[in-house]
Amino acid sequence: MRVGQALSRPFYARCARPRGVFFCGKKGKNMPTMPASTAHPKPWSAVAPVLVDVAMGRRPADLVVRNGRWVNVYSGEIIPGTDLAIAEGRFAYCGPDAQHTIGENTRVIDAGGRYLVPGLCDGHMHVESGMVTVTEFCRAVIPHGTTTMFIDPHEIANVLGIDGVRLMHDEAMAQPINVYVQMPSCVPSAPGLENAGARLSVEDVAEAMSWPNIIGLGEVMNFPGVAANDPLMVGEIAATMRAGKTVGGHYASPDLGRPFHGYVAGGLEDDHEGTRLDDAVARVRQGMRAMLRLGSAWYDVASQVRAITELGLDPRNFILCTDDSHSGTLVHDGHMDRVVRHAIQQGLKPITAIQMATINTAQHFRLDRELGSIAPGRLADFLIVSDLPSLVIDEVYARGVCLARGGRLEADIPAYDYPAHAKNTVRLGRRLSASDFDIRAPEGAQRVRAHVIGVIENQAPTRALEAELAVENGVVAMDRPNDICQIALVERHRGTGSVVNGFVSGFGYRQDCALASTVAHDSHHMIVVGTGKEDMAAAANRLGEVGGGVVLISGGRELALVELPIAGLMSDERAEIVAEKAARLSAVMREMGCMLNNAFMQHSLLALVVIPELRISDLGIIDVTAFRKIDLLMPA
Repeated sequence: MRVGQALSRPFYARCARPRGVFFCGKKGKNMPTMPASTAHPKPWSAVAPVLVDVAMGRRPADLVVRNGRWVNVYSGEIIPGTDLAIAEGRFAYCGPDAQHTIGENTRVIDAGGRYLVPGLCDGHMHVESGMVTVTEFCRAVIPHGTTTMFIDPHEIANVLGIDGVRLMHDEAMAQPINVYVQMPSCVPSAPGLENAGARLSVEDVAEAMSWPNIIGLGEVMNFPGVAANDPLMVGEIAATMRAGKTVGGHYASPDLGRPFHGYVAGGLEDDHEGTRLDDAVARVRQGMRAMLRLGSAWYDVASQVRAITELGLDPRNFILCTDDSHSGTLVHDGHMDRVVRHAIQQGLKPITAIQMATINTAQHFRLDRELGSIAPGRLADFLIVSDLPSLVIDEVYARGVCLARGGRLEADIPAYDYPAHAKNTVRLGRRLSASDFDIRAPEGAQRVRAHVIGVIENQAPTRALEAELAVENGVVAMDRPNDICQIALVERHRGTGSVVNGFVSGFGYRQDCALASTVAHDSHHMIVVGTGKEDMAAAANRLGEVGGGVVLISGGRELALVELPIAGLMSDERAEIVAEKAARLSAVMREMGCMLNNAFMQHSLLALVVIPELRISDLGIIDVTAFRKIDLLMPA
């Protein structure tokens, strides 16, 4: 059953249970409802005597799974004839014949020779990229076998600051799976090259390290700052190290010389921005973990996994992740199961790919005594899988509770309400007109040469292109036949009414249209890309009216709209509804001529001034290779 089909019916029509109650399948001897307390398991130290008693047969288990093939990520074996005994949401016994742990009230499940796989972990991701809340993200990915996520909420941090991080932190703690939070490090991502809606300080980072669910520092995107010993970067990294937590990396430069070595020396422990074989090799040689990502639009696994399959490097320091996943991808294609399957297709042994999505991730975040494996004392997060190479997931368990079966979510996860101050964050200051998108040419010029942002399909980097453009009535014209249209960044945090204009190539629009979005990594102003200025103004104004989101307008008609009222980044609707709206958006973009794999994700990163080569910010056009602002038009 496809997840999109499974979620098509209203959730509460299927799950008419009291809030905080979790269940799987039909109620009966083996499948009673489970109490909400399982969402907050006791520490191993508090329940160790219980686990010992269960393992010794002195106390019955809560749940026993019999006759499975144990995918052991520690030994790299698949061990047949294995039973699992679970108590207090943790594994108590993993071995042959757990009959001695079965009591009168023990639930017993027969795995029937199927594989017992640890729950999958996403080592680096942004919930906001799914355009849904943490709760809805969990609802979408649990049927795909994800039981642990390490989220970096720097998108909402750029809008609401530390208050936004706290909102997502608290929501994460309410989930029936493990959702750990990395404290955003770079808000704004590149000081001096952009302004965001908020700023985070060393003091903010130090404060967050005391929160119960903060696992480390989020991706440090300001790699020039680290190499230059910028006090903010030095202070944030030091605060994280003093707390004994993991420092996340983000080295987006292709330069593997001194700047890279300086970056690693600064304390960074992982990196997901590699796109080449050399990137993966360089990172693990320097003692980092190479995170290989497969998101909705980032296809970086195939090139880098060759470090294992061809060069024979030790896979222990490689981790699989998604980074950014669109809601449509989550609902229809999958999450970490999709990444693992893809990695297997690239030549990895199934157990190696699973290790890269489980125990490797847990060890990296110093959580391998809690999760990432099927072993005594660990949280009972596991999957029952009928086919390992294709990772066909039949059942999903978290903390010993069945949450999904046959691709269908079967757990009642209460909605999480965001406060009013997290909404209505789009402040344009004025209505925009077509003339706001005029690019004036130098006096008397008939043609000009301009910098153009070049989109690269399925990759986050862009190309720095140049083009000769005509001038009409003193205004620089687009070059539609050669796929050069306009891009604009509209300031939306402080209501300044500011508009920065530029040119972009790669979307392939053949029809008159404009796409506007308040999802605009990382400062999250508003990005508008269009072939006509009237449509560009209409799209920008429409998002001002609805409080943020994504809209496509063609010839003055609204063809697709995804409302994102929470910080202009996330919907308050169900994940499947957002996916349907996103699918409509993608379909309309294709009708306009755009054939990119995931065009919206490409659109949303055009203001990301920490990834080469060329970007747009509220300050102007940014050469990320040189980390400086440049003029849009070149000297004659």
